[in-house]
Amino acid sequence: MQIVHHFLNKLQRYPQPVAVALGTFDGVHPGHARVLQQVQDAPGMIPAVFTFRDIPAATMGRHAPRLVTLEEKGRLLEEQGIQTLFLVDFDEIRSMPPEQFVDEVVLEKMHAQKVVCGFNFRFGRDGSGDTQMLKSRCAAAGVPVTVVEPVEVDGEPVSSTRIRAYVEEGKMEEAARLLGRRFGYAFEVIHGRQLGRTIGIPTINQRMPDDLICPPFGVYASIVYCAGASYLGVTNIGVKPTVGSDFVTSETWIPSYSGDLYGTYPRVELLSFIRPERRFENLQALQLEILANGEQARKIALQMGLSVL
Repeated sequence: MQIVHHFLNKLQRYPQPVAVALGTFDGVHPGHARVLQQVQDAPGMIPAVFTFRDIPAATMGRHAPRLVTLEEKGRLLEEQGIQTLFLVDFDEIRSMPPEQFVDEVVLEKMHAQKVVCGFNFRFGRDGSGDTQMLKSRCAAAGVPVTVVEPVEVDGEPVSSTRIRAYVEEGKMEEAARLLGRRFGYAFEVIHGRQLGRTIGIPTINQRMPDDLICPPFGVYASIVYCAGASYLGVTNIGVKPTVGSDFVTSETWIPSYSGDLYGTYPRVELLSFIRPERRFENLQALQLEILANGEQARKIALQMGLSVL
């Protein structure tokens, strides 16, 4: 997939006509997939996405942490068949009149010959542009616009906002139902204090980025993808109150795995919340609790019909 950076200042016009989907696409959930499918059905045009490096709501002071990193969003879009990604900072267009956005960015810079967006897409200064304006402005240039209706679950549209709420409540099963896959991440394994080794429970430590959504601190049943296989995991999200940490960490015990994962990027997917994070009197008490959590995690995986080592 080609990623076009800073094209508002540098690119005169994209050299090939595109069918472009407009939006934030945080999480790339089933509602987004329905939008993205529409740019595949455009003969002679490059399937493209226009999106942001940041989350617009977050840049305006609202609580909107990412569901996925920017890198993962790019990977997910590519898996959906997107060949060109126009990537901008929201501040580059937030003050732009909606008419200018359509005429200069969508039609001129991106060379759009087909435009697709979700039913609630807003654009331009103060979000003053809507789908009707987009349709009428593009129609004047002979460019069709497809407005995609939402995918609904439980009678409500699937949205990044709904998914964020479930993740922040620790309702990982509900988040997965809306996201279309389990919530997870793949960050580098870093060195910790290695105290787990002293009690026979070695763990992998992954630092959680500040701008990524964080589930409630606590212990989760998880699946870990590493070394070409999928393993049962017991993941603690938090600051490790028994031993201490200066930042939020995902610390995962993989009972059936033995090996060195430092410097690698195993993917951890959270299955279900087991218990809140808490401080233990000593490492022995912590050991007994983690072993018990391992049994709970295996039962959860079996109940979900998952096959893990």
